Amino acid sequence: MGETSSASAESARIPDPLDAGNLEALIAGRHGAPFDVLGSHVVDFDARRLWIVRVFRPYADAIAVVPDAPADVAQESPAPAGSTSTAVPMVLLHEAGLFTLVTPLGANEQPPAYHLEIHFMSGATLRTRDPYALLPVISEYDLYLIGEGKDLRLYNKLGAHPVTHQGVEGVLFAVWAPSARRVSVVGNFNGWDERVSPMRLRPNGVWELFWPGLQTGEYYKYAILSWVKEYRVLKSDPVGFFAEERPGTASRVVDLDGYRWADESWTSQRERHNGLDRPMSVYEVHPGSWRWPSDGDRVTYRDLAHQLVPYVRDMGYTHVELMGIAEYPYDGSWGYQVTGYYAPTSRYGTPDDFMYFVDYCHQHEIGVLLDWVPAHFPRDEHGLSFFDGTHLYEHSDPRQGAHPDWGTLVFNYGRNEVRNFFVANALYWLDKFHIDGLRVDAVASMLYLDYSRKAGEWVANRFGGRENLEAIDFLRTCNATVAEQFPHALMIAEESTAWSGVTHPVSQGGLGFSLKWNMGWMHDTLEYMKLEPIHRRFHHGELTFSMVYAYSEKFILPFSHDEVVHIKGSMLNKMPGDTWQKFANLRALYAYMYGHPGKKLLFMGGEFGQWAEWNFAGYLEWNLLDEHTQDGPLHLTLQRLVRDLNGLMRDNPCLYELDFSPDGFRWIDFADASSSVISFIRTRAEQREPLVFVCNFTPVVRYNYRIGVPPAKGYSLVLNTDAAEYGGSSESGDATVSCEDVPMHGYEQSISLTLPPLATVVLRPNK
Repeated sequence: MGETSSASAESARIPDPLDAGNLEALIAGRHGAPFDVLGSHVVDFDARRLWIVRVFRPYADAIAVVPDAPADVAQESPAPAGSTSTAVPMVLLHEAGLFTLVTPLGANEQPPAYHLEIHFMSGATLRTRDPYALLPVISEYDLYLIGEGKDLRLYNKLGAHPVTHQGVEGVLFAVWAPSARRVSVVGNFNGWDERVSPMRLRPNGVWELFWPGLQTGEYYKYAILSWVKEYRVLKSDPVGFFAEERPGTASRVVDLDGYRWADESWTSQRERHNGLDRPMSVYEVHPGSWRWPSDGDRVTYRDLAHQLVPYVRDMGYTHVELMGIAEYPYDGSWGYQVTGYYAPTSRYGTPDDFMYFVDYCHQHEIGVLLDWVPAHFPRDEHGLSFFDGTHLYEHSDPRQGAHPDWGTLVFNYGRNEVRNFFVANALYWLDKFHIDGLRVDAVASMLYLDYSRKAGEWVANRFGGRENLEAIDFLRTCNATVAEQFPHALMIAEESTAWSGVTHPVSQGGLGFSLKWNMGWMHDTLEYMKLEPIHRRFHHGELTFSMVYAYSEKFILPFSHDEVVHIKGSMLNKMPGDTWQKFANLRALYAYMYGHPGKKLLFMGGEFGQWAEWNFAGYLEWNLLDEHTQDGPLHLTLQRLVRDLNGLMRDNPCLYELDFSPDGFRWIDFADASSSVISFIRTRAEQREPLVFVCNFTPVVRYNYRIGVPPAKGYSLVLNTDAAEYGGSSESGDATVSCEDVPMHGYEQSISLTLPPLATVVLRPNK
């Protein structure tokens, strides 16, 4: 380039050939191809070969181009005092902040690599690489996969990633917005000015920009100008990994690869922990309202780890299921109206903090499940709705794209990129955060086009039916992909209808879920238990009907958060009778639940009999564990029972090995409606190591109650929910009963029992 002074003088004499249209679009923040104008360009103009550098920095007082010295470090940093001797001042082309440098080049001369030295009006000086002089980052192949909806690791391309590009440290931003005319990154680093950092449009509607020098923790959004009616909006990053804490709505730059995991022992044996022939007792938790923080004024992921994990281990649970982890703006949605599908909510800390929570769970032999909500999303302006001036993620037809119950929007599962967004999102939680499985919320609303809609309010599928074919295809694809990529992860459906094959393999026409919540069992059982015992004889079928379809799917038996809100009453308050009877009913119910085939789930607070409905804005009533009534410490003894039931399950393979096979269950007597008593056997393969369950759902002590049993020398009492240690009346009869040669219930032998009131007893044959 020659000496600085001569180059500067020569530049000042040569006018910049930028035309008025490009100039106006650039300074107005409307230019959709900024790399065609900004940065470094070699052009032939007026019979000369010119090197042109253009920089748009509205708040700069002066800018100089500094050709690289061989030892230059390629990163953004404060400039040294004074200007370097090789710095070439740029000319202010437009007062809005557009600077230019025009320098003649020889016929074979190539422009040098360079830095910018920017002097701001505030007095600060910054030395940085020119982002518009750098090459694209995302490969053409990756862009092809994104367009085809087949990029399983979409989160490694889209979003904000700290990277080193062409020897330069900075952050790569990438977002999908095919109908945008211009997309800019805005943040503190550019004064939130959408004119400063316009992005490069790549194939398939992906916009990208590498910005040198940015660090983790930076707040940012995407400023979108649409081709459609000049729509302008600021959006948080759909694939953002960290979000500003509410009520702020910006995304934040974070490095997801910095955490050092210590859970290899767990992850390498996940089949042993998550196997369907293994014990599974899930403790469902809302992190923000489980227990008051031990330090500070709010719950954090790390605080939760150190409080929740010891409790869960002591109680004998195998897994925790967390509500509301993906970022959401409104506390009252409990996390089911998501705006940040790739961001652990900042309410409780950083992504590293959440990794610590999962890691700590795994190191202490506890699996972690997350609630996942691909069924609908809120209309918040900063979120996914009307993202680029079009219905990009949602259906444009409100009969398909609007959810009437929740005031939310429904995803367009027929679009390749939307399916890819969610398949990759499922893999993301399993990959980056080592999650053991996802509980998919509101599956029924995805399966049916007429879900919660009246005639004329929905659109039939191409065959004239009400099945959402695109959503079905998405669920099958997602479950099959998860099974392939993470073979021992669990995909669990909250599905409330009689849809066939929810947990059947995709290869056999099923949806491919690992497990399904048994909503029918939950509803029928609770309706039965709400009845005064004198009326239960007339509703005996509600208690026994579940075994008609128990093996049609692989079920979890859930008493979830949905059953203890919206004036439904807490688990304890659903039970009839006085205080003692309420506890007795609940104890009998829980023991019956642990005997029934299927994995188990209980929402927090249910294990010690919280009186109040769950309140997301408060905390559980832990003080009840210190409360003593005239009947004793009933909350504490109920908690003891649940702990012992978890231990009973884990210690007896007959209660989990054949949960999904009729070989593991046999009725003794399901027909004694007049007594409101049921009895059944749980067993291992070949009828080995059985346990006998007898449930008396009346407050009447039943003496000399005879049931048929498999032959043995006798039977011993294993558990009695009416025992004094559980707050009962101790009407247990003998600890051991002898078998008698009295045929009954298809067996040659039988035993005579004293059945306690409102109680479940468990017996095992003596060896």
